[in-house]
Amino acid sequence: MAEAKDFLLEIGCEEMPSAPLMSAQGQIGTLIERGLTEVGLAHGSIKTLSTPRRLAVIVRDLATATEEIREVKRGPAARIAFGEDGVPTKAAEGFARKLGISATELIRRVDGDGREYVFAERFVPSRESVPILSELSRRVIASLEWPNYRSQRWGSEHASFVRPIRWICALFGSEVVPFGYADVTSGNTTRGHRVLAPGEHVVTDPAHYEQILRHAYVMGEAERAQRIRAGISEVQTHAGVQVDTPKRTFDEVVNLCEWPHVLVGRFDEEFLQVPTEIICESMLSHQRYFPIYDKDHRLTREFVIVSNADPACDATVIDGNERVVRARLDDAKFFWEEDLKRPLEDFVERLSTVTFQERLGTVLQKVQRMEAIAAEVARRAGASERDTAYAKRAAHLSKADLVSQTVIEFTNQQGIMGGYYAQAAGEPPEVARAIREHYRPRFASDELPSDLIGKAVAIADKLDTICGVFAIDEAPTGSSDPFAVRRAAIGTIAMLRTLPLVPLRALIDLSLDSYLMQGLSFDRGRVAGAVAAFFAGRLAAIAKEEGAAPDVIDAVSSVGVIDPVEFMDRVEALGSARLEEPEVFEDLATAYARAAHLADRSLGYRIDEGIMGDAERSLLEACRRGSADVKKALSKRDYRAACKALADLREPIDRFFDDVLVMDDDTVVRENRLKLLNLFAAVFDDVANIGALSKKG
Repeated sequence: MAEAKDFLLEIGCEEMPSAPLMSAQGQIGTLIERGLTEVGLAHGSIKTLSTPRRLAVIVRDLATATEEIREVKRGPAARIAFGEDGVPTKAAEGFARKLGISATELIRRVDGDGREYVFAERFVPSRESVPILSELSRRVIASLEWPNYRSQRWGSEHASFVRPIRWICALFGSEVVPFGYADVTSGNTTRGHRVLAPGEHVVTDPAHYEQILRHAYVMGEAERAQRIRAGISEVQTHAGVQVDTPKRTFDEVVNLCEWPHVLVGRFDEEFLQVPTEIICESMLSHQRYFPIYDKDHRLTREFVIVSNADPACDATVIDGNERVVRARLDDAKFFWEEDLKRPLEDFVERLSTVTFQERLGTVLQKVQRMEAIAAEVARRAGASERDTAYAKRAAHLSKADLVSQTVIEFTNQQGIMGGYYAQAAGEPPEVARAIREHYRPRFASDELPSDLIGKAVAIADKLDTICGVFAIDEAPTGSSDPFAVRRAAIGTIAMLRTLPLVPLRALIDLSLDSYLMQGLSFDRGRVAGAVAAFFAGRLAAIAKEEGAAPDVIDAVSSVGVIDPVEFMDRVEALGSARLEEPEVFEDLATAYARAAHLADRSLGYRIDEGIMGDAERSLLEACRRGSADVKKALSKRDYRAACKALADLREPIDRFFDDVLVMDDDTVVRENRLKLLNLFAAVFDDVANIGALSKKG
């Protein structure tokens, strides 16, 4: 085993944005490990570290050289490897190519079994680590990717990196690993905190790197996060308040500082008259402050600042941040007050100037389509006339805030601000709440709208988008989903699962009809089928995520059910029935698959009982009874009973196939038996394709 030392690579640069910094930290360790493995350098643990101004990786116990390799591998028999003329065959060439040598380098000799084989001998000499690390370091820096950020070119060589590189510290033990990138040459120095420890600091070896950074007022990301949380906890404990620390903003703040400490600022009382959501977005998204709430979860005037400056300047830092937030909130207050001066209907009319989608018209047209769908959802769900009217009214006003000054400035508050405007305009609380919530659910774990009116508007919004996108042939393909219709479909399904009386297919038809009435030209039948199939695919995926067996899902999907409640109930009922009587359903599935294969629906269902035997009559009676039982069960939405009715067909169909030759030489008899199988298969048509259960999945 070769001697081992620690290796350090630190890339120092101008402050990097948080998102690409976290991405690069995840990449660099993997790239280093992969590179070391490829060249055969043994090593211990690999640790990464980042701050806004640096990206570093430390490799423990890295071998000082690669191991020398001597190996001999036996190939095919010599008589197979070489022809009579001594020319290598394809077998020899393939063996040699696999080992990276020429076939002429193969050696022939007799092995222990007394037979002659060809052998390949390979010798790879040991290589010193430092030259390898030089090349690897340069390659790793060049290989880092910066998703959603443009990698810019720096230096005379036009080397790329997300920000200008200012220094590179590369050490193997105490020895500098020499290389250059972007006109920067590696050395043994790092740089400390810009204010508290400016300038260069010598790194003696990788083992002391983190200690040296700390003396230079630089913490690793884990320690920074811990220190910020501790400071926030102290604020909460001391004042009896709650600080809101969304993960995304918190992670970003951690990556904006190298020596953080927590401060508390305050804004003017007058700004508390502005909607809380605006204040919080201004602080969180624009300034990276954390809002503070009292014990009753009411927003207070205070907010948390994470400072990276000299603690001696805390008063100045607080004052500066208070000035910044005051200016920002003053703008928000102005926009809010100006918006309130205009009637809400004025905003609705202005939606005619906003394009929803080039071929799908304006947002005002979308709102008009939503009104019809929302009212229909409410009516189908059993809402009163009042609530149906509220759903239509909420849909009418749902997009009004898109042209408000506040939402133009704070785009994340669409819907939220609409709810406030509706409330201020004297609209019913139910209408205001529906407007506020109609974008829900925005993601998988998001809450649904809190009542039927809100769900009606949300379904109308999402379904209108889905149907419109399919109508213009822009359906999602592969990973491409620019209109987020997959998420819209999942949200629609989630809401409809709480509204069992609302038929999805009827809503699709209504939505497509609304587009036709507004002049959009498309093949209605084809598009309706495509939208239904799209929802069926989402339902199948959801059922699978919830633990349903794939073959059960296939069996239910085959009958064209797309109403979410009915689909899931059928899947649950069939899955449970199969679980309770596995042998019955396995045999039934096999029999159904055989019957469906033989059946010829073109022959119809008119059966001559006079030429039937006992097994045929028994099956006929079972089919009639089963059909009636299935119809009755489905009318009551009792899918367990429907599955039970199907299970009762197992014995008579088994007896039929045991006792009867279906393909009789007599055409009349044969066709009569095929008609009977048609009748048998038809019993299953409205329940599930039981034959799918015979496919093990």
